Amino acid sequence: MTVKRDYYEILGVSRNASESDIKGSYRKLAMKYHPDKNPGDKEAEEKFKEASEAYQVLSDPQKRGIYDQYGHQGLEGSGFSGFGGFEDIFSSFGDIFEDFFGFSSGRRSRGRGQRGADLRCDITLSFMEAAFGKETEINVEKTEVCPECKGTACELGTQPETCRHCGGSGQISRTQGFFTVRTACPHCRGRGQSVTHPCSNCRGAGRVRINKRVAVKIPAGVDTESRLRLTGEGEAGTYGGPPGDLYVFIHTETHDFFERDNTDVITRIPVSFIQAALGDKITVPTLTGEKILEIPKGTQPGDIFRFQGEGIPSLRNGNRGDQIIQMIIKTPTNLSKKQEALLKEFAALESGKLTTRLKNMFKGDSAKAAR
Repeated sequence: MTVKRDYYEILGVSRNASESDIKGSYRKLAMKYHPDKNPGDKEAEEKFKEASEAYQVLSDPQKRGIYDQYGHQGLEGSGFSGFGGFEDIFSSFGDIFEDFFGFSSGRRSRGRGQRGADLRCDITLSFMEAAFGKETEINVEKTEVCPECKGTACELGTQPETCRHCGGSGQISRTQGFFTVRTACPHCRGRGQSVTHPCSNCRGAGRVRINKRVAVKIPAGVDTESRLRLTGEGEAGTYGGPPGDLYVFIHTETHDFFERDNTDVITRIPVSFIQAALGDKITVPTLTGEKILEIPKGTQPGDIFRFQGEGIPSLRNGNRGDQIIQMIIKTPTNLSKKQEALLKEFAALESGKLTTRLKNMFKGDSAKAAR
């Protein structure tokens, strides 16, 4: 089993490094270990891949948060698998390399298709909906591939023409220093083709604006700041490119009775001082119904009891937390004369007990001092 190195160690930055620090460190490593600068050097290739994977995680706030909390195992559990090879790296970080080097890497295949943009949608859930999940639909305004031209941007019966300047590649090659680089063809803007008869339905855009109802299955245990990813439900790609994704950001409402602490649920139950002193059985609401709680004699304010497995399901493994019940002792008000008399009698008895205990404590301290 291969043990992965710490991403912060790979990039040589601290765990509280800023976004610019992380990007700057990756730039130095990418310049040093770039495969075009180190042809045939397997060690340099591995270091380039390793640094790119570290940057992919630490430059993404969500991935970085998962990694900081759960490490490599947490990323694997969220579906992260790193890069498959150089083409994945150059495809994902093409714009970054343009910033670094001033041009695109020759290994990056620009292609004619471009991935669609990601979209964001915010949704508010009640406390109980967040605890147990729900299935719902949301309305999303987005672009979709034109149904008339199927994304070609051409009128039916016509075809785009091949760019005569780049031969349809969309790029013009040149050599600079260690690198063989390609820049986007200025004539076709990297598309490799030009549309002479644009589609009348989408006006040559290849995409149209729509409103779509998207089904969302919200898992049990989500909380405010949870984020769901709906693959392929973002903006349509261009020229055959894949669509982007839709990210659903969760916001949860508070509850009048329940309070959440991770997967535990906290409830504060008021009881009379008589119940606390003599003990009692009370009914306590839970997320799934009511349960009987037996209060022992002599219960004190702030005492805590626990219903195991009556909390909120964990997003990681589905196990439910506990319900924590905290006792609040209520002091009676508006007492009748009889109640006051009984309490005064009780207080007198307690006073006698307290006096005896204090005398015994004093005698003990005096005996110790005499030795």
